[in-house]
Amino acid sequence: MHDSIPDILTTVAQRYIGDHPKHSFLFRAYHRGGFRRLGDYRYDLNLADKWADAKVGQYVYVWGKLWSQQETTLNTGLNCYSPVTVYVNGEEILRSELLQELFPERRTSIPIGVNAGWNDVLLCFVKTKVGFGGIYGTGSFKNFPLHFLTPGLDRAGQEGWLYSEPLDEPLSSLPRDGMSEEDTGLTWYPRREWSAEELNSGSFARIFGMDQPGVAYAWTKLDVTEPGTSPVVLEGQHIGALTLYVDGRQAYVSSESGTYRVELDRRYGPADLVARGEWKQGENDWGFTLEEPQGGGWRLRPPHPVCGCSDPWLYTGTFAAGSEPGPDEITVTDTVFNDGGKGVYWQVDLPDTSVRPYLENTHYGKWNYPLGVTLLGLLRTGQELGRSDYVQYVRDHIGLSTSFDRYALWDRANYGAAGINNQLSAIDSLDDCGSFGSTLLAAMELGEIRGGLDTAHRIARYMTDDQERLEDGAFYRVRGSGEMRQETMWCDDLYMSTPFLMRYGRWVDDSSYWDDAVNQFFMFRKYLYIPELKIMSHVYDFVRGSATGIPWGRGNGWVLFSLTELLSILPEEHPKRADLLDFYRDLCEGYLALQGSSGLWHQVLNRPDSYEETSCTSMFIYAFARGIREGWLKQPQPYLEAVRKGWEGMTRLSIDAKGNVYGVCRGSGYSFTALYYRDDLGWILNDTHGIGIVLLAGVEAYKMNQELAGHVSSEESGTVLQR
Repeated sequence: MHDSIPDILTTVAQRYIGDHPKHSFLFRAYHRGGFRRLGDYRYDLNLADKWADAKVGQYVYVWGKLWSQQETTLNTGLNCYSPVTVYVNGEEILRSELLQELFPERRTSIPIGVNAGWNDVLLCFVKTKVGFGGIYGTGSFKNFPLHFLTPGLDRAGQEGWLYSEPLDEPLSSLPRDGMSEEDTGLTWYPRREWSAEELNSGSFARIFGMDQPGVAYAWTKLDVTEPGTSPVVLEGQHIGALTLYVDGRQAYVSSESGTYRVELDRRYGPADLVARGEWKQGENDWGFTLEEPQGGGWRLRPPHPVCGCSDPWLYTGTFAAGSEPGPDEITVTDTVFNDGGKGVYWQVDLPDTSVRPYLENTHYGKWNYPLGVTLLGLLRTGQELGRSDYVQYVRDHIGLSTSFDRYALWDRANYGAAGINNQLSAIDSLDDCGSFGSTLLAAMELGEIRGGLDTAHRIARYMTDDQERLEDGAFYRVRGSGEMRQETMWCDDLYMSTPFLMRYGRWVDDSSYWDDAVNQFFMFRKYLYIPELKIMSHVYDFVRGSATGIPWGRGNGWVLFSLTELLSILPEEHPKRADLLDFYRDLCEGYLALQGSSGLWHQVLNRPDSYEETSCTSMFIYAFARGIREGWLKQPQPYLEAVRKGWEGMTRLSIDAKGNVYGVCRGSGYSFTALYYRDDLGWILNDTHGIGIVLLAGVEAYKMNQELAGHVSSEESGTVLQR
């Protein structure tokens, strides 16, 4: 590649942003009469609740579909309440066995092969005396939970499963996507349409009922498509009080039922049209209508498209009269509205059907720890190169998550598992919060991010009050998404915690968070340091009472990177700073001795027969270059050479001309054998565990060059990197 560091950084950053452009969450209709998700994002397909009167031996089919960008294998998990047969795209892939049926607590992993495009998933359950149904869904919700959508033509785009009526015999021909529900010959539930009687009721009455007096809102976009001089005329009827607002300004008000006609100035483009209805005791209906436009020129369209519903109106309520939000406060989709109880969000004009946002992008808008460091790299690159578009991309990505943080917590409480922010809404580990939280705080230094500070406070409370610790205060893992992660200490967790604690302590002006971060390094050193090599073991296993003794490259990279971040914030007068600097220098000495001949470090640091790994190389370059700039290294010359050699090695071996990044180890488990890391943990092209830290390494190397060049010319030094 070209040897200009800014050019390389630009190429890598633009390749990433181009591959992962900005896309918001996708909003889908969700029937509350369907199956609830559990905390692990699988669906509780409890048919005993749906068909209490079904007879022993009867069959019920549960039908969903999945989208896949490519032909691949997806991991799913099943628990059986009763016998089940699983079909994918019409092919039987599993028939439950006796032990699965007798022990519903046993989870069975089921890999399913899917095609590019839509894939039918069908489960046929048989009722027994002791159970009916099962639990089924995504295999690992931490990575990317699978959202199953309703199949068939009738309610395409809604999230959830359909379930059939009980049958005495199994089907001879299976339903498939592309059929209507009528085509299958079965009646499917939950019900999708209002009854004739309900359709004759007012819109607010059928959606919200008439249990008690209250206020509800409807929201749409009034879109003027043809500019002109004639006014836009809104005409309709209402039962109960009605007020209409256009872009927050009152256009019509009546406290009694009646008809209305409103003439509006014709302004080209969309405007928020909000209807406020109020039902009072004694009235026997509640709602409003708006007639189709006469002569065209304007239309109604959804304020936010909702897959699975063609109606242009969204509805929310009910509120006690006098305590409802104002019409200018409700035209948002990231807010749960205060109804004096559990809160309310948007619904559509279908039976028991809510609106819910879902994350279906693989990267943009997602919150996880590798993306935390990816975005930090993009942020620092944007700042260093004066690329405000990179900075804004990062802030917008973060803001999409944090602005919906409160909603996601509400969504999880109401529906079992949130459709967005799956890790942030269900924090149970440092992985879920610290890395991305640290980048959030770094981005907030450039300006407010909606919901950002509340999210940061919540992360700080988790680390302080909820995250498991040993008696000495050291972070460790008791629970986790995998059995192997329990009762362990991972050197990775220094990055998942300490940079956030340092930035948060500075943000709230509370040095206790700094003290916590500082102490973590000394405690992790106690358990994981390998003194003869001056590097770190990857994991300490408290069940076995031993560190693994394996110096995994990226795990060590996290340690030195985190320590560098900590020293960059920790005040010079802190009483433990000198000891931390000594630890930093010892680690740098250990890593320097293990740099490979090509300039890269190896996947297992002391095993030259393991592959050359990009993410740990980047972190060592970053930490060395930062140490040179800050004057932390007493003899900087060998480290200057290591930075030069490492960066040149990465530009030859790890980064191609299109900005693709090679040689980044995938996400890791742990082992007491180096062969696991060497042979089983392969690398992945453009893995987010490495892209951001490659950018950060380049930024630090470039800043080091700029600073050194200010003191000595490249001809005089002979060691300054190409700029």
